Amino acid sequence: MPSSTRASVLRLREHGGKERMGNVLRSLKGLRRYPSMIAGLILILFFVVLSMYTVIALPYGDAIRLWRGGPGVWDDSPRNAVPVWFDLFYKDSLSRTIVVPFEAETKTEETIGDGMKRVEIVLPFQFGYDTFPNELNIFTEATVVTTATLSWRTPDGRTITIQEGRVLRKASDVYYVSQDRVLRAELGAAPHVGLFADPADEARPLKGDYELVLTAEVAEDNELDAKVVVYGKAHGLAGTDHRQRDLMVALLWGAPIALLFGILAAVGAQVSTFVLAGIGTWMGGKLDKVFQWITQVNLILPVLPILIMVGHFYSRSIWTMLGLIIALNVFSASMLTYRAMFLQAKESPYIEAAQAYGAGNWRIIFRYLLPRIAPTLLPQFVLVIPTFVFLEATLSVLGLGDPTLPTWGKLLNDAYTGGALYKGYYYWMVLPSALLMLMGVGFALVGFALDRIFNPRLRTV
Repeated sequence: MPSSTRASVLRLREHGGKERMGNVLRSLKGLRRYPSMIAGLILILFFVVLSMYTVIALPYGDAIRLWRGGPGVWDDSPRNAVPVWFDLFYKDSLSRTIVVPFEAETKTEETIGDGMKRVEIVLPFQFGYDTFPNELNIFTEATVVTTATLSWRTPDGRTITIQEGRVLRKASDVYYVSQDRVLRAELGAAPHVGLFADPADEARPLKGDYELVLTAEVAEDNELDAKVVVYGKAHGLAGTDHRQRDLMVALLWGAPIALLFGILAAVGAQVSTFVLAGIGTWMGGKLDKVFQWITQVNLILPVLPILIMVGHFYSRSIWTMLGLIIALNVFSASMLTYRAMFLQAKESPYIEAAQAYGAGNWRIIFRYLLPRIAPTLLPQFVLVIPTFVFLEATLSVLGLGDPTLPTWGKLLNDAYTGGALYKGYYYWMVLPSALLMLMGVGFALVGFALDRIFNPRLRTV
């Protein structure tokens, strides 16, 4: 190839590269003209920072253990408690969960002869809220089966016998006081209400210092410990569900899972579509026809029903769904859009010059053709991320999400199956829905602004 021809090609390529770079820099300097993009970037930055904090503060293994639960994991959490900031909307202060652990007990032991001892355990706590608790449980640990008497001391000096001759099982045992029907009949109200009710006004709790007293006679070489948990009506920043799980676990981990799923799906689908469109457009002939035929067939395929079928009959793994979503979106409508752009780019002077000096097809595609249209890939990439995020949430809402992962869609599915709206647990559905919408709005604002920046036909200034 003559040196003059090569130099001409290099000048054309350099000129085109500088022109594109100049356009990009001018466009980025004009970001101040798009306040919607600034707002979108702030929202995206919020979710990125939230995801980083979540991964560091709550490692994946701990999150899965907390979300899946198990014996003793959520013993100290209330059931169906609203977020603590709901206090702002109530005149009366909502009760919080009070845990008097084993270490806080006051234990006295007295030898009574014949190798026996009398043990008295006092569990004191202060209750100062305007609403009654949700539940009341007593946890005990004993080396052997033990019989004990449980008493309740109120701030006004009354002593209420909760149960006499209570059999405490060996090792750990739980006494669900709120479910004791005999005590309910004696008090004339739910135990967690009757034990706290003010005698002067039974509609309100009596504030002050309470004590749970446990007495038992055991062998001198045996040990006995106890703790009491008073479950409140408000708990944490996100509340709890019917399984006593803190919803903050799913709200926090929903952000990195949603971002990771959306970004991986967008990168896998859009980059594949972009590259294949460039190859098909340049090669032309049968290859281009095959790509167009696959695209037309794929456009009429119902994506969601296919994913539902796979979830029902094969696997609900998030990685399986991710791979299938990418495969179904490679030959999407974007293939036609990119093809139209590549047809126009094929006529560029430096492309013709590259052909003149004998550049191969693959060199022309990856060194000249694809970089020419690459700036338009960014807004398309940003715009489709919320589409995939909502698609993953949709599968979870339908009960087809990965059962092991705490996600926003899984929260919505649990809220639906648990009748959250019918029971007044609006926070259970509002919080994950709001986060999903905010993430979608953030990417949409940035994507539309980038589209106006990099697409000359959409520029207003």
